[in-house]
Amino acid sequence: MDPYAALGLKKSATDEEIKKAYRKIARTSHPDLHPDDAEAEARFKAASAAYDLLRDPETRARFDRGEIDATGAETQAHRQRQYYRDYAGAADNPYGSGFSGGQQRQGASDFDDADPSDIFAQFFRQRGAGGGQGFAARGADARYALEVPFLEAVNGTRTRITLPDGNALEVKIPQGTADGQTIRLRGKGQPGFNGGPPGDALVTLTVRPHPIFHREGNDIVVTLPITIDEAILGSKVATPTIDGSVMLTIPKGASSGQTLRLRGRGVKPAGNAPRGDQRVELSIVAPPKVDEELASFMEEWRKKHSYDPRKGMKP
Repeated sequence: MDPYAALGLKKSATDEEIKKAYRKIARTSHPDLHPDDAEAEARFKAASAAYDLLRDPETRARFDRGEIDATGAETQAHRQRQYYRDYAGAADNPYGSGFSGGQQRQGASDFDDADPSDIFAQFFRQRGAGGGQGFAARGADARYALEVPFLEAVNGTRTRITLPDGNALEVKIPQGTADGQTIRLRGKGQPGFNGGPPGDALVTLTVRPHPIFHREGNDIVVTLPITIDEAILGSKVATPTIDGSVMLTIPKGASSGQTLRLRGRGVKPAGNAPRGDQRVELSIVAPPKVDEELASFMEEWRKKHSYDPRKGMKP
């Protein structure tokens, strides 16, 4: 479908409006939040594919010009015009298509609005009259959008894309992959023309939001609920990380909003850059039901130990 319509936007939408629209749909329709809602899942998938296409200014401009379709694949009309431009720039050039002159390139633009089928009929007649001396052109790049789960993006994985023709393309997701990153698969694009090399496949990744983990740079951020007694007395509690659960020490007198740091428990980026940390923000949660015993205790405690945590706050 139209990527603008999938995000509920007009074609004149700004980059910021596109980002806000996608985030709104991700919050309201994410499959992890609505596991049994097929319509919500469909909305989220359509919005993710649309955002992947429109977030890149170059890709968005190509879509608006009709060079690629809503899946990011080259349109047939654009491929035909591109092949003709390559031929027009190389037909009279003894050095091959890589050295086409500016004058020849400029002349090719006169045929942009011509019928591609007529252009190619003329091209093949000229090629035949020349004794089979044609030219080789590199195939067009193929663009694909792929959504990957959060943990598979940060930990790395291998997956497959099913192509429009039914074939599958294997994609290696490197460890530490970030949202919006594009992976280039050499020689996996459109076939070359007249024996030329194939193009590349460009796979742009959208990382699916996680209900627990949030990434900031190479750090992982988690909000950890703790009980009142764990906050006051201190404790060791199980805490999720991208590598599994670990025991975290809660200091005595902990407060909501206090952040603890797990060193080296974040994202491992590509290369030799150090691994990030995991930041754990504490959130004190009251018991689901306050019984008479707890209420009486707190009333007596407040009479003797009352304090004002909002002291000094002014509007």
